[in-house]
Amino acid sequence: MNTRTLTVALACIATVALVGCDPADAEPTPDTPATTQSTAQAPAATPSKATEEPADTKAVPNFVGMGLQSAQDTAQKEGFSALTSHDSAGRGRAQAFDRNWKVCSQNVAAGKTVPTDTTLDFGTVKLEEDCPANDAETPETADGKMPSLVGKSVKVARKALDSSTSITVTDAVESRMVLMESNWQVCTQSPSPGAALNGQPVEFTAVKFEEDCP
Repeated sequence: MNTRTLTVALACIATVALVGCDPADAEPTPDTPATTQSTAQAPAATPSKATEEPADTKAVPNFVGMGLQSAQDTAQKEGFSALTSHDSAGRGRAQAFDRNWKVCSQNVAAGKTVPTDTTLDFGTVKLEEDCPANDAETPETADGKMPSLVGKSVKVARKALDSSTSITVTDAVESRMVLMESNWQVCTQSPSPGAALNGQPVEFTAVKFEEDCP
């Protein structure tokens, strides 16, 4: 082999070797994106519960002398919706038919400015009755002693005692049954006022309110 032929052969071998080692022939590797730390979104702040708006305030009308139904209607027109009533005569009667009752007193003075969610309580009597100077006081058992219940309605007298008390009511005049107890007044009581109550039965005699005790 002459010198020229040897030179060419060596050059080819070197070329093949270089090509085989050329990094450009390697399988291209896709770029790996840089790992970025994800930032978790902070939860949205929970809005605090809105403060309830205070009720409107208004001056309370004068209801005394009005029929109970008219008083209630007027109060509602003025924005007062919390309404109640009671028997000013202290007999414990329910105001079943509002048009049959009139207002004698009110728990919030006329002209006073109060929130419209204030409860208005009307003291009432029936249309044909006179208003008392003041609402009759409700008797209560105090210090375990029998209260004075003569002149009170049987209904009120019953409520003044413990619900477990055995009570007997008899007609002081005839042999009538005492059915609607708010229409009957106590004439006599046993035990007497001030006596210690230790669970003993209680007895009342009674007549209707338009009648006199014997």
